[in-house]
Amino acid sequence: MDFEIIGKVNGNILVFKNQTSRYAVSVYQGEMDLKEKVDLDFIPPKAYNVDFVVYQDFFYLIYQYQKKGVVYCMAAKLDGDVKKMGEPIILDTTQVSIFGDNKIYSVINSEDKQKIMVFKIQKKDAKFNFVTLLFDKQLQLLHKTRQSIDYDDRKDVYSDFFLDNDGNFIFAKSIKSNRDDIGKLGLVTKGAQQDTFSVKNFLLNKLYVDEIKLKVDNVNKRYIINSFYYNDRRGNITGVYSAVWDAKGDSNYITTFTPLADDLRAEAKEKGNAKYAFNDFFIRDILLKNDGGYLIVAEDYSTQTSGNNSWNRWDYLYNSPYSNPYYYNYYNPYGGGYGRYGYYNNNFNNNTRYYYYNIMVLSISNTGQTEWSNIIHKEQSNDNTDNFLSYTTFNTGADIHFLFNNADKRNQLLVDNVITPDGALIRNPSLKSNDKGYEFMIRFAKQTGARQIIVPCSYRQQICFAKIEF
Repeated sequence: MDFEIIGKVNGNILVFKNQTSRYAVSVYQGEMDLKEKVDLDFIPPKAYNVDFVVYQDFFYLIYQYQKKGVVYCMAAKLDGDVKKMGEPIILDTTQVSIFGDNKIYSVINSEDKQKIMVFKIQKKDAKFNFVTLLFDKQLQLLHKTRQSIDYDDRKDVYSDFFLDNDGNFIFAKSIKSNRDDIGKLGLVTKGAQQDTFSVKNFLLNKLYVDEIKLKVDNVNKRYIINSFYYNDRRGNITGVYSAVWDAKGDSNYITTFTPLADDLRAEAKEKGNAKYAFNDFFIRDILLKNDGGYLIVAEDYSTQTSGNNSWNRWDYLYNSPYSNPYYYNYYNPYGGGYGRYGYYNNNFNNNTRYYYYNIMVLSISNTGQTEWSNIIHKEQSNDNTDNFLSYTTFNTGADIHFLFNNADKRNQLLVDNVITPDGALIRNPSLKSNDKGYEFMIRFAKQTGARQIIVPCSYRQQICFAKIEF
């Protein structure tokens, strides 16, 4: 069974479930009592890429399916009891060949959810052919664009795609100077009513970066780019690269290369040579501050596969079909990787051991300077699956809670570490389930209120859900 926590609508907690192409939404109330399970019989079997845009009193369910040679992108509006508020509508269609890819459309929305974009990208003749459809909150079409951009599948790497509150379409494009290392970086934007892309290039000063993380700061009208950087090709991680683009002034606001200090390296990796300390760290999130500063959160992650004792950062980022977003003829930016929505599936790989270790938190000011840093210590590993590993964050508005499993021999404990605004680390008492046998799948949790989070659990090979209130 696959599932996704949709969120809270009209006071009900909604969870989407897909079991062998049978789609339903479970409605929970109060103390996570199951109120109703609603079958989504209007979705055809074998639908693709089900997405949700959630509001206080309703939500959109956007799905796609293929009928004969046509892929349909549909939207249904449902209330907090999962009752249809009208019939599903067609957002777009695409003709495909019998053997063509049918996972075509991707959906993004602005932070304020006043704008929704459906887009598709076809790779053809060294080009990415974009079609973008911008909708308002009522799913009224505001603008449709067809535009192409050069694409070299050996060198070009794209970030996730974003939609800001003004309806601007934003993503980063990086170009590898050789097989692995990125030597050129650009920010690509398209205005809400424009039909062409604008590319802003950033200087890397003959240094190299890898995985690009992009974040939209709607409050300060800025686009924030972060990555780890290297002094040498395929070298050791030297520090953090940060660039901030001022959307209002259409200019480069800040570009910084921040070396990671020796004392931070020593704390991040207590064993081994300090120069290798961050080679297995990956940026997981960018947490924004109101004043234009932000937190960079990175996690120590690696795997070991039977018959292959060598873990390679670059193979993970660029050379695996499971993490390469260009695997399909039509580009689906959320087809692999760490998981955009926390969408769980129960595929187990019996040949892989997963390691999720320490978390680094780095505070960057609105002038690009490092304010403080801290390391949250954890050691997690497991064979076959990583569903119970890693962490989630819970934002109270004042503090950031980092929640993760720390299993001992007798109990499954949920560790709660808090980072305060000045960078202090507070270790709260661990959360312990009163019932034995429950395992928290914390990386798939979702915050549903100012002090409420919903956490999926596994109990005797069944999936259930817990509500935690702070």
